[in-house]
Amino acid sequence: MPAHPDTDAIHAALATVHDPEIHRPITEIGMLKGIDVHDGGVVDVGVYLTVEGCPMRSTITDRVVEAVMQVPDVSLVNVHLDVMSDEQRADLKKLLRGHDQREIPFTQPGSTTKIFAIASGKGGVGKSSVTANLAVCLASQGLSVGLLDADVYGHSIPRILGATNPPTMVEGMLMPPQAHGVRIISMLPFKPGGVETPVAFRGPMLHRALEQFLSDVWWGDLDILLLDLPPGTGDIAISTAQLLPHAEIIVVTTPQLGSSDVAVRAGTLAEQTHQKVFGVVENMSSFPCPHCGEPLDLFGVGGGDLVAEKLTSTLGTDVPVLGKIPFDPRLREGGDSGQPLVISEPEAAASIALTDIAAHLGARPRGLAGMQLGISPTGR
Repeated sequence: MPAHPDTDAIHAALATVHDPEIHRPITEIGMLKGIDVHDGGVVDVGVYLTVEGCPMRSTITDRVVEAVMQVPDVSLVNVHLDVMSDEQRADLKKLLRGHDQREIPFTQPGSTTKIFAIASGKGGVGKSSVTANLAVCLASQGLSVGLLDADVYGHSIPRILGATNPPTMVEGMLMPPQAHGVRIISMLPFKPGGVETPVAFRGPMLHRALEQFLSDVWWGDLDILLLDLPPGTGDIAISTAQLLPHAEIIVVTTPQLGSSDVAVRAGTLAEQTHQKVFGVVENMSSFPCPHCGEPLDLFGVGGGDLVAEKLTSTLGTDVPVLGKIPFDPRLREGGDSGQPLVISEPEAAASIALTDIAAHLGARPRGLAGMQLGISPTGR
């Protein structure tokens, strides 16, 4: 008589299957509907999808089949998909959030997520390309990374990372799409007319949009959250300081002295908002001539150092130059194709510079600000 697959072994195998959006075992989050074992080693597995038309249904099915086929004596796996009820989705939301009220998880006691807001004095310095590539580098280090495209008017992160799919909605909670290991939220999916539709928001609406991106999105337990801020010192920069007061600023500039003047303003805003400027990144730095190998300063020289010096003097704290990224047209080309340079050309000088900067960010221990340590002062 042929051996019968063990149900407990099948359940253990399914415990290794993680939902691709939530990154937790399907056995822990109510997605496993049931297991039926039949003669001849045929196994039927019932799985609940969070919503009808779940974009990850094929991935989930493939993962279930692959895991169960590893169990001894299993000959065939059939996956039967169903959809969670409203009550099941509400339970899932409560399990993930641990609360029913809308709140920003990164400001709650116990959050150790490091938050970096990437700023610039003006557009055209490559801030979004730098932010996107840094996020991918950090994810490649094994870190859990989120990227919030806070440039509500000029959202370019989805195109740069090839993440144009809309988020999945679960009981009012947004499950952000992912690309290259990074969870991404942007204004783009919420515009019915697509990328060419303008966003006609004034100050209070911008603040509300940013607040919703932080509170209504299920980010999970992030190691690092990056925000791609719009250029300048306007509403979003101020709202970021209000909603995420412990976020640290990284200023992106070019070697051009004219660019550095306005970049300093983006950094000195931190003096008014009581934030820390973590450092300066100089983009479009010198690169070797393809003919003679001599460095070419296509966009000038010294801008990054000047910004760091002025911010150090103005803020009274050390503001270092985190790195200088050589000019490389492939950085722009990768952004147009949805393939970041650090993935398509990891040995390029610009990729190496970005990787070094990301290693510096990722090496810092997760902060203890806001954590309850279980101690209290005692008087004498």
